[in-house]
Amino acid sequence: MEAGVKWRAESLDVVSAASPGSSRRISISEFSCHCCYDILVDPTTLNCGHSFCRHCLALWWAASKKQECPECREKWEGFPKVNILLRDAIEKLFPDAIKQRKADIQQNPDVSHSLAAFQKYGTDQTLATPSVGRMNPRGGGFFSGVLTALTCVAVVLLGYHWSSRDSEDDLLVHKPVAKWTAEEVTHWLEQLGPWTSLYKDRFLLERVNGRLLLMLTEEDLSKAPYRVENSSHRKAIMTELERVKMLGMKPPQNLWEYKAVHPGKSLFLLYALKSSPRLTMLYLYLFDYTEAFLPFLHTICPVQDEEDFEEIMAKLLVSFQNPC
Repeated sequence: MEAGVKWRAESLDVVSAASPGSSRRISISEFSCHCCYDILVDPTTLNCGHSFCRHCLALWWAASKKQECPECREKWEGFPKVNILLRDAIEKLFPDAIKQRKADIQQNPDVSHSLAAFQKYGTDQTLATPSVGRMNPRGGGFFSGVLTALTCVAVVLLGYHWSSRDSEDDLLVHKPVAKWTAEEVTHWLEQLGPWTSLYKDRFLLERVNGRLLLMLTEEDLSKAPYRVENSSHRKAIMTELERVKMLGMKPPQNLWEYKAVHPGKSLFLLYALKSSPRLTMLYLYLFDYTEAFLPFLHTICPVQDEEDFEEIMAKLLVSFQNPC
């Protein structure tokens, strides 16, 4: 106790560099820790600027489990390190006091245990982020860029998918034919072409649902109550009905239904048509004529007769051959 009183009273005369003729006394209290109010041992300076003995900071951290300044409660970033300049200055100014303080600290098992746990925590933090100091400060490195790109793609895909789910739930391409209502059968018939307006009211009046639709034959269509007398119309209806029977649901007939059935492929086509429209259309014409190319043309270029459609096809093929 007497030794502690002796070094607490210790002070030094320091000559001012600005005025050599004057001097001032520096006391230990000017280098005291705000936790233990003794001289700083291994002073550790936090982001906020406050300094504490390292063992005091370790005791505070072990008791509170908080990464914040014991005085102002500002959170520190990273792992606090010893302020080497301040430590060397204090050890040169007050060597006896520092020696006594270190001896007292080493005799306290609680302090030693807290210091070891605090240092282990810092080592674990450093190992958890080994590449932080080596990352490119301008871009974050190649892998960081790849991760960012993949994240953006995932967000776009999710947004694209979920933003249209509500409108897609009512599409017939998702509903088995056997569960179609009479109104849905009429809607399916309307999409075959404008000529179906001659017959849709008859189907609706007879309340033809999905189950009845699957049982219809070409002979049934030619008789009352349907009376589809035009053989071409009967053939078109039966051809589409065979496709429905084979798939078990309505095949996509426009771009919105195609997007509902093939969300990933439609997203690819969205970007491909923007960056290279001619090559994309040629790809669709050669490899996806029925399911994507024709619905695309019927959606963006609605026509009333077959001659107009043939003219559009001819112009499109010329544009493939002469891209300029």
